[in-house]
Amino acid sequence: MQISRQASIDPMTATLHEVTFGPGCPDTACDALAARTGLSKSSIKQAMIKGAVWLCRSKSKPRRLRKATTILKAGDTLQLYYDPAILAVSPPIADCVRDLGHYTIWFKPAGLLTQGTRYGDHCSLARQVEQYFKMKRNVFLVHRIDREASGLVILAHNQPAAAKISGLLQKNRIEKEYAVWVRGDLTQSPSNGRIDLDLDGKTALTRFRFIRYDPEKDRTLVHAQIHTGRLHQIRRHFSHIGFPVMGDPRYGRGNHCPEGLQLVAFRIALDCPFGNGHIEAKINLKGFET
Repeated sequence: MQISRQASIDPMTATLHEVTFGPGCPDTACDALAARTGLSKSSIKQAMIKGAVWLCRSKSKPRRLRKATTILKAGDTLQLYYDPAILAVSPPIADCVRDLGHYTIWFKPAGLLTQGTRYGDHCSLARQVEQYFKMKRNVFLVHRIDREASGLVILAHNQPAAAKISGLLQKNRIEKEYAVWVRGDLTQSPSNGRIDLDLDGKTALTRFRFIRYDPEKDRTLVHAQIHTGRLHQIRRHFSHIGFPVMGDPRYGRGNHCPEGLQLVAFRIALDCPFGNGHIEAKINLKGFET
């Protein structure tokens, strides 16, 4: 016996298919979903490979199920978060900048998620790193940058490394520097290189220095560092003082940019918690030259 539920998530494309199985069910995961959703087995397999199928078993946390031949047990629930538009996306590819064994530093291009969603993880940095190392290293996210932004991200590969790097981040002992184009002539702002405005009821501090003003496009390049980790902190802070980040689709007006969000996490520096000395990674991107 099985109980099926289908819920529309987005009337345009997305659907949640959920099936709970009773005693005596001999189905493999792929066969079961194909029979109960009307989708082809090839579509189901692609959805599984791309991380859109979840297995809920007993008291365990839901986990992504990628193996099509998995035999189901009584009480198992399968969830398929099916969005053909998301599954059809070919994501940009990240680059490994430094490999320190316990952790790596990656360049995440704009348009790539740091972490997957219920609808899949093939468009995420975390999944690309797993595949880069052929599933021989675990991947622990210790910080993120926005999907629309590009730049350097540290990923840990074991729990001790994740704990050590997270501790450094909490103590502001990892330097993260961002290159940002903002609308307008920021050199005329009274902010004096410091934005100290609460966000979401919490203290938030952004420091920045002027690099150059482009009068032709009426925009200013700054290098910024955040001393707190609030949601979209840099983007919201510059928007609040009237100089929104160029290309930001959410914050500010008159800051459209055909090249997308002009925010790059271009530098990371830290004292390696595993005795490898001072580590610095830096990238230079066209259009953000000093």
